[in-house]
Amino acid sequence: MTFWNKDLLHLTVTIILAAIASGFIGHFLYLLLIICIAFILRQAFLLNQLEQWLKSGAKSNYPASNGLWEEIYYHIFRLKKANKKRKKQLSRIIEQFRKSTAALPDAVVVLGENDEISWFNDAAKQILSLKKRDLGQRIPNLIRSPAFIDFLGKKEANAILSIKAPANDKVTLQIKIVTYDQGAHLLVAHDVTFLKNIERMRKDFVDNISHELRTPLTVLKGYLETLEDMDDDHSPLLTHSLHQMNNQTLRMQHLVDDLLLLANLETQKTKSHCVEINPLLKQICQESSALEQLNSRIELFIDSDINILGNDQELRSAFSNLIVNALKYSPEESIITVQWHQAGQSVILDITDLGEGIPELEIPKITERFYRSNAQREHEQHGTGLGLAIVKHTLSRHDAELKITSELGKGSCFSCVFPRKRFC
Repeated sequence: MTFWNKDLLHLTVTIILAAIASGFIGHFLYLLLIICIAFILRQAFLLNQLEQWLKSGAKSNYPASNGLWEEIYYHIFRLKKANKKRKKQLSRIIEQFRKSTAALPDAVVVLGENDEISWFNDAAKQILSLKKRDLGQRIPNLIRSPAFIDFLGKKEANAILSIKAPANDKVTLQIKIVTYDQGAHLLVAHDVTFLKNIERMRKDFVDNISHELRTPLTVLKGYLETLEDMDDDHSPLLTHSLHQMNNQTLRMQHLVDDLLLLANLETQKTKSHCVEINPLLKQICQESSALEQLNSRIELFIDSDINILGNDQELRSAFSNLIVNALKYSPEESIITVQWHQAGQSVILDITDLGEGIPELEIPKITERFYRSNAQREHEQHGTGLGLAIVKHTLSRHDAELKITSELGKGSCFSCVFPRKRFC
C-alpha cells in the first residue's frame, strides 16, 4: 500500500467514525466540517514545514513525518544527494580542464557574451599581459589593436590573426577565436615569434643567394655565348658541351628568377586593380603557342565577361605557368583547352590537357616546392620545380583556389576558382 493510499484510508476511517458518533450525538455535517478543517490545517502546517526546510537549503535531515509527506521528503533528499554527487563530478572535470589549460604553452581566454573575460590560464598572463583584476573586463579595452578589435567583432570560423603582443612588439602572436556555446567564445593566442624569425631568415637567405647568383650567372652566360660564336663546328664535342652548359646556365637563371618571385609572393602585399581577363588570356595563349611553334594546339573559350580584382602581372605568371605545363607534359599533337567560365558564385579558369596524367596520391604534393612527379614520361621535361608553388601562392593572394583533377593515361585539368568577392 502506497503512502497516498494510507492517507486516504486514514481520512476514510475518520469520516466513518464521525458518522458513527453522529448516530449518538447527531450533527454529522458539523463533525465532517471539523474533520476537513483539521485535515486542511495539518496539510498547511506540513507544507510550511517543507518550505522552511527548503528555505534553509535542505542542509539538515528532513523533518520527521509520515504518509505522503514522508515520501515527498525522501524523494527530495534523494534528488539533493544525486545532485551533490553530480556537482562534485562536474567540479572535478572543471578542475581538470583548468589544470590542463593552465599547463598549455598557448594563451587561453574564456570570453562571455559581451567579450568580457571569464577566465584565463597562466600563459595568458605572460603572452597577453593579463592580470587577475582584468577578470570581468572586456578584452577590447585591454588589447586595443584596431586589427584585433575588427577580428574580434567578426569572429569568423577558422580565421587567424597575426599581431604583435600587447606588451612586447618583438613577440608575434597568432590569435584564433572558437565559439563553443551561444554567446561564449574561446580565444587562443600562440607565440609564433620563433617561426616568424625562421621564415624571415629563410627569405633573407633566398634573397641573398638569388642576388649573389645573378651576377656570376650573367658573366658565365656571356662567356658561353662568346665561345659559341667563336666555335666554327670544328669540334663536335666542344659544340655539344657549350650547348649543354648554356642550357644549364639558362635553367639556373630561371630557377633564381622563380625563387625571387616566390619569395616576393609570400611576403609583399599585392596592388590590386580590375584585370581584364579576355585580352590577358588571349595574349598568354598566343605567346605560349609561339614559344612552342604549334599555333593550333591551344583552344581558348571565353564563356564569361567577368573580370577579376587583382594584380595582372601575378595572374599572368600563374596562368602562363599552367598553360606552359599543359603544353610541356602532353603529346605534341594533342589539344590544350583553356576555358574561362562562371559556375554559381565563382568564376573558373579550366586548363585541360591530354597528357599522361598524375597519380592520385601525388596530386596534393605537386604544388610543393621542387616536387617532381614519379610518373614515367616519354621525354623527360626539365623545369625549376617551382611553377605550381608560384601558382598556388598567387591564387591564395587573390582569395582563389587551385583544384586539380587527373586520370592516368587520359590527362589532367587544373582549375583556378575565384570567389564572387573578387568580381569586378
